[in-house]
Amino acid sequence: MRLRLIAIGTKVPTWIHSGFREYADRMPRECPLDLVEVALPKRGKRANIQKLVELEAERLLKAANGARIVALDERGRQPDTREFGRWLNAWLVGHRDVAFLVGGPDGLASHCVESAETVWSLSRLTLPHALVRVLVAEQCYRALSLLRGHPYHRE
Repeated sequence: MRLRLIAIGTKVPTWIHSGFREYADRMPRECPLDLVEVALPKRGKRANIQKLVELEAERLLKAANGARIVALDERGRQPDTREFGRWLNAWLVGHRDVAFLVGGPDGLASHCVESAETVWSLSRLTLPHALVRVLVAEQCYRALSLLRGHPYHRE
């Protein structure tokens, strides 16, 4: 099974890439975590935001390529680490790739959220979209560590 974090935006600070890689590189070979960056559509002063969000959605769903969709959205469930570990374990047992979708500055299109098998909120706080990459990578590594009895996750 592969995990793919599919995110709108290709221009993020170097420390974001480093943070993502730090945790993605720790993932086992049988459950890699890949980053797929989708270009942000051009935005002019008179841009139709709704059309841009729809275009982003098309690109995200195309990149998901039939994987189980997990939408990152502020209205989603906020599991604790153990519950997220149970989600990850169920996905592993299902042997189907998982695509975490991260929208652009205006969020995900409603049909992305509606088509998701899981809607996940990392926090009630508003977070920079780029930072979500690092948080998702760390939580995937933490949950997998917990499932395997690795001491990374301490309570």
